[in-house]
Amino acid sequence: MLYQIISFLLEVVTGLFGGACLLRLYMQYQRIPFRNPVGSMVFSLSDWIVLPLRRVIPALGRWDLASLAAAFLLKLLQFSLLWLVSGSFAGWAVLPLLALFGLVSLAISGLTGLLLVYTVMSWMQTHTPLADVIERLCAPLLAPIRSVLPTMGGLDLSALVLLVLLQVASIVVGSALPMVLAYF
Repeated sequence: MLYQIISFLLEVVTGLFGGACLLRLYMQYQRIPFRNPVGSMVFSLSDWIVLPLRRVIPALGRWDLASLAAAFLLKLLQFSLLWLVSGSFAGWAVLPLLALFGLVSLAISGLTGLLLVYTVMSWMQTHTPLADVIERLCAPLLAPIRSVLPTMGGLDLSALVLLVLLQVASIVVGSALPMVLAYF
């Protein structure tokens, strides 16, 4: 029971801070200004880990590799602490692989949440700075689907299609992890 509680709390903390790092990476890639409520939140949650890493890890074009490394390190810390709490001191070499799968899973969950917020806000047709930021984050993801899938009766189903694809990706990642771990 204690292990489950610790695992849950670590997942929440790394999900929050790692998700902020991944959102920072994506916002910088999309060149979305950070002078908005989302950008302010992202900076306050991720500056403490990203800024020191920037001294060591330079950006690669539009990709802020320090933000990506920060999210990976947070997931690595999560799995390292769980490994220590479990008391098994064998198999530590698999921790970076677990962190990588955790990072991919976090990215999928983050995109799913972003799309759900986008969908709800599109139904309410709000015109706020928050809605503009979320629209700019989701539009590049939905554009390829919109080019193939026409609107049906005035309804844009591209977000639904992308949500289904993200759930499939989540299932694939969840199924691939045990198979990959079997080799170690």
